[in-house]
Amino acid sequence: MPTVIAYHELRKDTEHWLSSPKREEVLPALGVSNIRTFVDQENPRQVAVLMDVDDLDRLRSALQNPSPELVEAMDHDGVIAETMTVLVES
Repeated sequence: MPTVIAYHELRKDTEHWLSSPKREEVLPALGVSNIRTFVDQENPRQVAVLMDVDDLDRLRSALQNPSPELVEAMDHDGVIAETMTVLVES
């Protein structure tokens, strides 16, 4: 099971993003577990999630063609989707 880092910028404040339950509501359905959050201390609107992914192709597909639920969750959290970069453990 690969570990993945997804980092991106936020439209909303960091505290809102950190306290949001949306990640835990939508990511497990994509085979994601062990979700951990990170914040850039010099630019708090630059954040990341570190997660274990059981089906990398499924996650990639979901990010390329997000479901309405994923779009709503990202919008609620303030994620600027076009800034997202995904790194996969090699």
